[in-house]
Amino acid sequence: MAATPTKNTKPQETRHAPKGASLFTEHDIYLFKEGRHFRLYDKFGAHAQTVEGVAGVYFAVWAPNASRVAVVGDFNAWRPEAHPLLPRQDDSGIWEGFVPGVSRGARYKYHLVSRHGNYQVEKTDPFALHTEIPPRTASVVWELDYRWDDQAWMQERGRANALNAPMSVYEAHLGSWRRVPEEGNRPLSYREHASQLADYVRDMGFTHVELMPVTEHPFYGSWGYQTTGYFAPTARYGTPQDFMHLVDRLHRNGVGVILDWVPSHFPTDEHGLVYFDGTWLFEHADPKRGYHPEWSSSIFNYGRHEVRSILISSALFWLDKYHIDGLRVDAVASMLYLDYAREAGEWIPNEHGGKEDIEAVQFLRDLNEAVYRDHPDTQTIAEESTAWPMVSRPTWLGGLGFGMKWNMGWMHDTLNYFSRDPVYRKFHHDQLTFSIWYAFHENFVLPFSHDEVVHGKGSLLSRMPGDDWQKFANLRLLFGYMYGHPGKKLLFMGCEFGQWREWNHDQSLDWHLLEHAPHRGIQSWVRDLNQLYRREPALHARDFDRQGFEWADLHDWEHSIISFCRRGENPDDLMLVVCNFTPVPQVNYRVGVPRGGCWTEALNSDATVYGGSGLGNLGGVEAAPVPAHGRDYSLALTLPPLATLYLRAPRL
Repeated sequence: MAATPTKNTKPQETRHAPKGASLFTEHDIYLFKEGRHFRLYDKFGAHAQTVEGVAGVYFAVWAPNASRVAVVGDFNAWRPEAHPLLPRQDDSGIWEGFVPGVSRGARYKYHLVSRHGNYQVEKTDPFALHTEIPPRTASVVWELDYRWDDQAWMQERGRANALNAPMSVYEAHLGSWRRVPEEGNRPLSYREHASQLADYVRDMGFTHVELMPVTEHPFYGSWGYQTTGYFAPTARYGTPQDFMHLVDRLHRNGVGVILDWVPSHFPTDEHGLVYFDGTWLFEHADPKRGYHPEWSSSIFNYGRHEVRSILISSALFWLDKYHIDGLRVDAVASMLYLDYAREAGEWIPNEHGGKEDIEAVQFLRDLNEAVYRDHPDTQTIAEESTAWPMVSRPTWLGGLGFGMKWNMGWMHDTLNYFSRDPVYRKFHHDQLTFSIWYAFHENFVLPFSHDEVVHGKGSLLSRMPGDDWQKFANLRLLFGYMYGHPGKKLLFMGCEFGQWREWNHDQSLDWHLLEHAPHRGIQSWVRDLNQLYRREPALHARDFDRQGFEWADLHDWEHSIISFCRRGENPDDLMLVVCNFTPVPQVNYRVGVPRGGCWTEALNSDATVYGGSGLGNLGGVEAAPVPAHGRDYSLALTLPPLATLYLRAPRL
């Protein structure tokens, strides 16, 4: 037993869901069994009630194959005989009961005995709102009372989350963003993050924060991706109200909040969902479908109606109760393919003999339809690494229904290109230009996420070639190219100031690096990129529209230079982006442009304020009536070494 009783109170008699106590109606049961009940957190779990004048808690859990279920806790000395639950008489598999005298803060678990009596186990409540601080595993009776102060954000967030709005996402891991060395190197609490993280992200100009999973998880080193509590923010950093305060504070700073959410698999820890009632309840029984060999975890049975109801209830829970603005759905590719991470003979084909998981596809469509039906001002974002078609297209068109999808192909090609010595980049020019061929097939997010700075890959800065000056210049060039390229932006914490070492979840980011000018230069460059990106509709309004992009010149592989225009809906919204991927400056480099007049140099990554050499175009260049690249006007530019230029077109 993971939890230790703190007191030995006299058990009170369980009241087996007397009239008025049960939270389930016949319609609830019907929807649950049909896989269409998406607010199950209002029914299952532990809910404070007053029944016949007596205050207590109503408990309900799904365990259809158990022979006995009891609630145990510090209120009954963890004795299963004290408070047994009774099964509902409707074949739902739900066990329920009312325990008088239990109140907020009480620790509890469910004691289950399998149908054949040969399996007994204590389980965390799958619907727990709060838990003990890991490694302890008991659930905690809690309520979600909180006075929100983000009404202004909630009323207008549809604009901030729209597909034509700027979206620059700062991905953060709460356990390692910043720590307190004076107090044993502990992570910041939710409330400490509320002031420090919110102020920092606002100052840096990011539009959203994406939090790596905060759902409760037993192993800290999983970064939250091995979830046991799908309705509880991890207790490591505080209470549910503390987490609400963090979201509230971010919203009041004008910053949206995206949560990493993991419906693809769950850990095999005994207190969690695995083999829940003595059977493979949440997962497939056959390991060829129910066990994930890559992550040593269990795979949800998406064909089971009740499981779909529970998972979609979890997704909506965070939007309903915590005002979350979007869900980044992890490992979608692993859900779509039955042969994912498996060799021949290790997977079971679908009913048509194919490798596609038809049940998972339907689950994802149901999920997205439910989210956008109830919260049309939010977004779902798929981490999907294959060429599965129409991930971010509506279900009524045959798509999966996500709002956006991570562009993993762009990320891999780009980092591969940048890792090369500039001398050889000209032989790999297509790694830069190829992405535009498919850039508008999906609504893409360009991600430089935590996955790119762990497992021996090194930090982004350390992967850049050349001496230290060239490494910093290359990193500024990388970010400049990223912000000019079609697609929303995502940057993992620490990348914005050029952390040297790769990310370690047990340590704080190396904030002391900001004492050095090159790192402050990177940070200033990212801040200014965010401001330009947000200010200029040309750089974001048509991220998903091929009419928003136009090559100026993609063919200069010999000099490793590309140039392109970004356009907004208004003809005045026009921006030229030029990238020089070599350390060789170019003088009088001619680029064709669509109109005459003075083009203003809006940003230059080689400016001395960013740590560059200071080479540039003195604030702007007049377009001459000299044809180039099929256009009647052109600019004679000075291209700094390893640099990105942004030039704003003259107003019409």
